[in-house]
Amino acid sequence: MARLKFATVWLGGCSGCHMSFLDLDEWLFDLAAQVDFVYSPFVDAKDYPEDVDIVLVEGAIANSEHLDLIQKIRQRSKILVSFGDCAVTGNVTALRNPFGSAEPVLQRCYIEAADIRGQIPQELGIVPPLLDKVVPVHSVVSVDVYLPGCPPDANRIRAALEPLLRGEKPQLEGREFLKFG
Repeated sequence: MARLKFATVWLGGCSGCHMSFLDLDEWLFDLAAQVDFVYSPFVDAKDYPEDVDIVLVEGAIANSEHLDLIQKIRQRSKILVSFGDCAVTGNVTALRNPFGSAEPVLQRCYIEAADIRGQIPQELGIVPPLLDKVVPVHSVVSVDVYLPGCPPDANRIRAALEPLLRGEKPQLEGREFLKFG
């Protein structure tokens, strides 16, 4: 039987979901026996590969790089899991949305709050332009499974992954598996 291609992605978020993923502890050995990790912050891969079976996407869509990457991820992945509250709702990453656009936030952070020589970083190819509004993953591409939590704990992550590894859709029910925050 061919091994599944497995990926994790970190977009606009804090990496807390990936830290919870590492809390799977010894079960990570079981997971590694069933899948090939083909893309992740834990893997030194530069381009998102073709034919990924399962991808966990952490974080919201906050800049142009995220927007391009999430579209590529959707095209190249069979099952896309919106991984954590930022990916599911925008959560903390979207707190800048009430300001109307990215510009007031950039002005406040890099000009008004600067100690010396305030300057908004705008180096093309280095700093991706912020989108005016931070959006959850499902606002841009279709999502197959939602895994809420800030971050989702290891038990919830495992409860989602085990059925997916068997080719089944997870049945995440009850407060233990559906609670946000």
